[in-house]
Amino acid sequence: MIDSLRCFVAAVDFGSLSKAAVQLDMTVSSVSRKINALENDLKARLLLRSSRQLVLTDAGERFLPRARNILAELDDGRNAVQELESEPHGLLTVTAPSAFSRMHVTPAIAAFLRRYPLMEIDLHASDDVVDLTVHRVDVALRMGTLPDSDLVATRLVGMNRIVCASPCYLEQHGYPKAYEDLLSHRCLTVTGRTAPQGWWRFEGVNNNHPLAVKGNFRCDNSDSLLHAAIDGVGVAHLANWLVSDAVVSGQLVPLFPMDPIERSEAPTLRPLGEPAIHAVHMPGRSNQVKAKIFIQHLKDYIGCPPYWDLALEKAGAGTLRPTV
Repeated sequence: MIDSLRCFVAAVDFGSLSKAAVQLDMTVSSVSRKINALENDLKARLLLRSSRQLVLTDAGERFLPRARNILAELDDGRNAVQELESEPHGLLTVTAPSAFSRMHVTPAIAAFLRRYPLMEIDLHASDDVVDLTVHRVDVALRMGTLPDSDLVATRLVGMNRIVCASPCYLEQHGYPKAYEDLLSHRCLTVTGRTAPQGWWRFEGVNNNHPLAVKGNFRCDNSDSLLHAAIDGVGVAHLANWLVSDAVVSGQLVPLFPMDPIERSEAPTLRPLGEPAIHAVHMPGRSNQVKAKIFIQHLKDYIGCPPYWDLALEKAGAGTLRPTV
């Protein structure tokens, strides 16, 4: 049956039995017999054959995509078995937001390639959300709450935001004593795209709606907002993974107690719709086994709690308000 399917698909792809026979390293008569056997098994004519051309029947049109799917699933299964028996090798294409790529994905990839030296990684660092159904991307890292889709998603870690400012900004403008005080401070905001989930929103404040903060600097790039905050331009509300190094080094100071550090992967501990960092991939693609190995590596590399939160905790960030 499998040989018959391959002969049928090859005949359609190459437009003739003779070309399909060359591609499959078979005789023309053998290809013809295989297709005849398939048609007899299905009790339907799939191809109208003449000396000049092949034409799909209505039954053939309906059956062709299913035949392709069967062969693709078989090839994926064969690849999966072979990859389990051998060291992972070959190319994997990954996309991730720019700042997260620079700070966390690139070091993780370096460790991955040391562990699997036969692998190759193409990393595309971009804040654009890549459509995996259109572009040949094996793994995409996504921030926030995922929309419903056919993608297979693996939650890597939760994501919190930290309100912080540089010591020089606080010397000049003082500390906000409550979240509502941020309305009178210069706050760094996003422009050019929809604000990230949770942006300037705090539990129990302003009826859980975002505060209408203002400032004299706006940007559509989180890395630029980070450096603006370090340079004293204003107060930032940025992801823990983005600001952890700057907080630990003293370049930024957390202004309010931070959310509890995630210490368990138990689903019951997670609020519904909680923002998180996910790795997503398309089901049924040939690199699915390698994608799963890479995603598990990312999950292990980040850890639970994530290493950036452990660094914040070790530095005592967010527990005591420093004097500035």
